[in-house]
Amino acid sequence: MLERVLSMRRATQFSEEGDDDDEGDESKTKKTSHIAFVTRATNLFSRFGYLWPCLLLCLIILFLIPSLISHSRSIVCVSSYDPTSRLGFFGLDGLESDFGSLGVPWCRSKHGKTVEWTAKDLLKGLEEFVPIYETRPIKNNMYGMGFDHSFGLWFIARWLKPDLMIESGAFKGHSTWVLRQAMPGTPIVSLSPRHPEKYLKKGPAYVDGNCTYFAGKNFVDFGSVDWRVVLKKHGITDLSRVLIFFDDHQNELKRLKQALKAGFRHLVFEDNYDTGTGDHYSLRQICDQFYIRGGGHSCYKDSDEARIRSKRKKFWEKAVDIEELCGPGEAWWGVRGQMRDDFNHSNKAISYAKHFENSRFVESVLNVYWELPPVAGPSLTHQTRYDPARATSPIVEDGRFGLFQRLGLTRFETSVFNGYTQMVYLQISERGS
Repeated sequence: MLERVLSMRRATQFSEEGDDDDEGDESKTKKTSHIAFVTRATNLFSRFGYLWPCLLLCLIILFLIPSLISHSRSIVCVSSYDPTSRLGFFGLDGLESDFGSLGVPWCRSKHGKTVEWTAKDLLKGLEEFVPIYETRPIKNNMYGMGFDHSFGLWFIARWLKPDLMIESGAFKGHSTWVLRQAMPGTPIVSLSPRHPEKYLKKGPAYVDGNCTYFAGKNFVDFGSVDWRVVLKKHGITDLSRVLIFFDDHQNELKRLKQALKAGFRHLVFEDNYDTGTGDHYSLRQICDQFYIRGGGHSCYKDSDEARIRSKRKKFWEKAVDIEELCGPGEAWWGVRGQMRDDFNHSNKAISYAKHFENSRFVESVLNVYWELPPVAGPSLTHQTRYDPARATSPIVEDGRFGLFQRLGLTRFETSVFNGYTQMVYLQISERGS
């Protein structure tokens, strides 16, 4: 059938080209030419009989075979329900406008609540934050937060207006500076194994004058702090007026339980790593379940997901193919069936049953779950690390260069947009509440 259709198309093309050649002739001349053509065709047919159609068909088949071979893989891979696969079939690599096409598994909250702010609020916040970010003391914050997460933390703190801000993991002090820009007069408690002032000897760092540091020799882990004493010292009686920021690369389930036990309600996790990536067990990994929309994975190497992931691995540094995603026994949850902790210094196997149980626990204490979207699409930021297929749609979508420029985002180096890892804001409460 395909050969018949293509041969019909060729016949049409050839006849159209013949018509173009005779375009300047009179209709009578065209008619005579047509009769002559029919006569020649009749003589040819009488000479070769039914042999010439067969020869023509063979030529067409020989012409089509290389084309069919080169495109057969794309044809086989097309899925009627898979947008990324369809984009590949139609010659598009899906590098820009395919956000979420491989699934974005969001944790389900108890009552279906979401955040109060809107996309317009985020855009307005961006407009305000860009000139603030330009004044940052640490211009090159390698291994620390980039622009996306700096904006996210600033925006959330600015929106919630807490009476106390606590950070676990300060590094050179950039996050402390971001919190200070959001809330100039609010006290901060900072927990960090190494005091930020130590970095001042080697280069830029930030030490805050209105911050209580549990750092260096005075370091205390978040889970070991006597929070009743600390909160009393700062005159805090309402724990819903406290914001906790975790950037310490610890098991996020462990931190969630510790914060819940202390009575805290508002949490932000900076590195909310996707399944198969990162150095600790994250909320995103916990909520990557088959029963959640966009969750769950197949380790079948000939699946659509496997083919798509293999292709995307060529474009995005943090993209994970099936070989990396799946460990022994087709264990894909966490990182190849492992629950990582403490910068991956602790790494133990976890069963899928336990992984599933963890997700049910998280849902039982979760009032709100919200992942910060990327600030802008990759055609604007030129970021090459995170895979858009596993992220929500950006605040400034691809193609909106005018808006990207008006916000002042073109003034930054592309490297500041390479640190996106699904920063997440949680609002939690005890089970049954």
